[in-house]
Amino acid sequence: MLIKFVPDCVIFDLETTGLSPEKESIIEISALRIKGGEIVDEFSTLVNPGVHIPYESSAITGITDDMVAGSPDVKAALGMFKSFVGNEVLVGHNIRNFDLKFIQRDALKYFGSEMTNEYVDTLVVARRCLPQLSSRSLESLSSYYGVSYDGAHRALADCHITYEIYKRLKGELNNPCDAAKSVPVCPRCGNVLTKRNGKFGEFWGCKSYPECRFTKDC
Repeated sequence: MLIKFVPDCVIFDLETTGLSPEKESIIEISALRIKGGEIVDEFSTLVNPGVHIPYESSAITGITDDMVAGSPDVKAALGMFKSFVGNEVLVGHNIRNFDLKFIQRDALKYFGSEMTNEYVDTLVVARRCLPQLSSRSLESLSSYYGVSYDGAHRALADCHITYEIYKRLKGELNNPCDAAKSVPVCPRCGNVLTKRNGKFGEFWGCKSYPECRFTKDC
């Protein structure tokens, strides 16, 4: 995971049948190729998950069973996504705990190995740079920066929203506020540390737990 602005990267986003990377399926993959800070190409496809799309998911995304009926299956769609991405740095919002879990699960299942691309999670960057905000959801950051949230919850629209926010976070990274300078950071993975209660009292733990188990005394 990288904590910086990368001018050459691929912004990506998924829509899924639900929130669990263990149980749910991808129904849309979209991506923007960025070169020198400019959008130069895009990729987007609906995905036929081979299962019924729940009403709750359709209500949020607008994607229905009929819409994905003639679309590529997960293996074909993921193969096209991998070809589009190549070795570029991946960028997305909350991808560490959500989108990448779906991608890596299916890459391992269908292609025998996970993707090894470096990545930037704009949620983690926002936690580092904007500690004063009570929420750092894509919608909250859009409101904070005055970025249009039109079309949200479709993957390609979310890619465009994420990129606009990522560009603004570049300024936060280059000129951190006083509050951001004091945010405790994990020396192992770069994510922020949060106070937790344990058997022996309060301690600092990494937000990347359980993948990163760094701790230190308060």
